[in-house]
Amino acid sequence: MKNIYIIIIITIIVITTGMNETPAEAKGLQDQVDQAVTILERFQNIPEKSIPPAVLKNARGLAIITVLKGGFIVSGRVGRGIVIARTKDGWSGPSAIGTGGIGFGLQIGGQVSEFVIVLNTDEAVKAFSHKNNVAVGTDLSAAAGPIGRSIGADVTPLAAIYTYSRSQGLFAGISLEGTVITTRAKENTNYYGKKVLPEEILSGKIKPPSGAEKLIQILSKY
Repeated sequence: MKNIYIIIIITIIVITTGMNETPAEAKGLQDQVDQAVTILERFQNIPEKSIPPAVLKNARGLAIITVLKGGFIVSGRVGRGIVIARTKDGWSGPSAIGTGGIGFGLQIGGQVSEFVIVLNTDEAVKAFSHKNNVAVGTDLSAAAGPIGRSIGADVTPLAAIYTYSRSQGLFAGISLEGTVITTRAKENTNYYGKKVLPEEILSGKIKPPSGAEKLIQILSKY
């Protein structure tokens, strides 16, 4: 029994350390921007299961997150990513977001999941702009997004956000329902070289850095 308690304590330390700000800051937000490009390319590489161009064309914004879930007895979930919005002049710069949590249960293993969250409405963009914490399924209605390139351009969104996921590992698929997504203000400050608000970034008031050029180029196709 003593060994179980030791395992639990060690796991909690490892998980909470992973959710700390410092490791992500060491690499910087640029890594997450580059990862967002890779994720979008992966999602579009399988036409029959890709995000329909019509969905992306009508999107008011996108949140792209990589989530690591793992543990032994104690489970943890740590996510890092970016949110970007469509403005009247094109796409905005990226704003840093993250998610994390700890749970208990007989779970062994680890899983990396990649999520693309399509923001279908201006209200969804405003939620990420004006709130430090956005609860999926509470603040914003969520639904699994349609897939395939044959989806018509006139499809009316069924929810404020569509979620798409790509997973690998030992856990079953992760749902974002009930997940709280937070703004990572310190990463934004480091990336833009000054204190900036998500509203300033996502409205286009802040010029996108050159490091976001490739991401914007991909999204500008839609």
